[in-house]
Amino acid sequence: MKKEYNIVTATEQDREEILALYKAQIGREFCPWDEHYPSNETIDADFARDGLLVLKEDGIIKAAISVEEDDEVDRLPCWNKNLEPEGELARLAVLPTEQNRGLARIMLERGMEELKRRGCNGIHILVGKYNTKAIRSYAVFGFDEVGECYLYDQDFLCYEKRL
Repeated sequence: MKKEYNIVTATEQDREEILALYKAQIGREFCPWDEHYPSNETIDADFARDGLLVLKEDGIIKAAISVEEDDEVDRLPCWNKNLEPEGELARLAVLPTEQNRGLARIMLERGMEELKRRGCNGIHILVGKYNTKAIRSYAVFGFDEVGECYLYDQDFLCYEKRL
């Protein structure tokens, strides 16, 4: 039987738990996050656009993903104009103790549903160039690698797909 998870838009009451989830990623393989990012300001921006989704099980946040708006990313020349308007998903995080249970895949599916609900025809995602685990995950979903970029002091691969 497939397990049902409660995926909801995060609220102010979730802030500390979300920050703890983000901080739990620091130092993990392929994770470029540090004590300054993601921050309370990042969460504020996500809250302002109702763009932070969390997966809860027994009232505990086990995963999060953001529906992002980033003009710098949107201006990259690699994106397919025929997929506009496109949305972006970012800051996918799963509690370390909950990894390898399919929660990242569930969050990606829900994030793509949300982008479609918001009227997007396509989705684009940046993934760390050497993050082989994430790269494999995006391949499962049929994302196409459409370019590379250097942003935020990091090399990224650019992936997109039609919703």
